[in-house]
Amino acid sequence: MKAYMLNTSLLKQTLLLLALPALFYTSGLFSQQDAQYTQYMYNTVSVNPGYAGSRGHISIAALHRSQWVGLDGAPVTQTLNIHSPIGYRGVGLGMSIVNDKIGPTSETYFDIDFSYTVHTSTEGRLSFGLKGSAHLLDVRFSELNQDISNGSDPSLQQNIDNRFSPNFGAGVYYRTNKFYAGLSVPRILQTSYFDESSLSTAKEQMNLYFITGYVFQLNLHC
Repeated sequence: MKAYMLNTSLLKQTLLLLALPALFYTSGLFSQQDAQYTQYMYNTVSVNPGYAGSRGHISIAALHRSQWVGLDGAPVTQTLNIHSPIGYRGVGLGMSIVNDKIGPTSETYFDIDFSYTVHTSTEGRLSFGLKGSAHLLDVRFSELNQDISNGSDPSLQQNIDNRFSPNFGAGVYYRTNKFYAGLSVPRILQTSYFDESSLSTAKEQMNLYFITGYVFQLNLHC
C-alpha cells in the first residue's frame, strides 16, 4: 500500500509538471480557421478556385451545416456559391458567400474565383485558379462567462464589430471523365486579429486542401 501511494503521488506530480507548460502556452492559442463542411464534393469551389466553371455550365449550390445541435454556441455554417464558364475559352468565374458562427464569434467571407483551364489530353483538363476574399469578423466578448474576481481582462471588454481583412488564395484542379484531383490554399495571408502583446491572440492560419476521387463503373449484369 505504501508503494502504491508513493507511485500515485509521483504520478500526480508528473502530471502537474506536464500541465503547467500547457497553461502558460494558452496565452498564444490561435483559433480562427476556415469553415468546415461535411461534404466538400458539393462545395468544392469554396476551397479550390480552380474548380470554378469546371462543370461546363452554370452551377448554384446552397448548404447549411449545424453541429452539436442543442448546445449553446455550437458551430453553424451557411454557404451560397455560383460559378460558370464564360464566353472566353477556358475561363471560369465564381462567387461564394460563407457565414460561419461558433460561440461568440461570427465570420463572413465574400469570395470571387477565377480559373483558366488547359487541355492536357483528349479527356484531361488542368485548371489554375485564383481567389480574392473579403473577410468580416465579429467577436462578442460580452457573451463570455468571465471570472472578474481578480479584475477584468482589458482585452475582453470591447466587442469586435465587422473587423475587415482582405485575403487571397490559389489552387489547381485536374479532371478526366472518371478521375479528379485538386490542391489549394484558399487563404494565404495569415492575418492577426489581436495585438501580439495582448493576453488573447487569434491568427488565421494557412490551410492546405487536397481532394481526389475516382468513378468506378459497376457491372450490374451477371
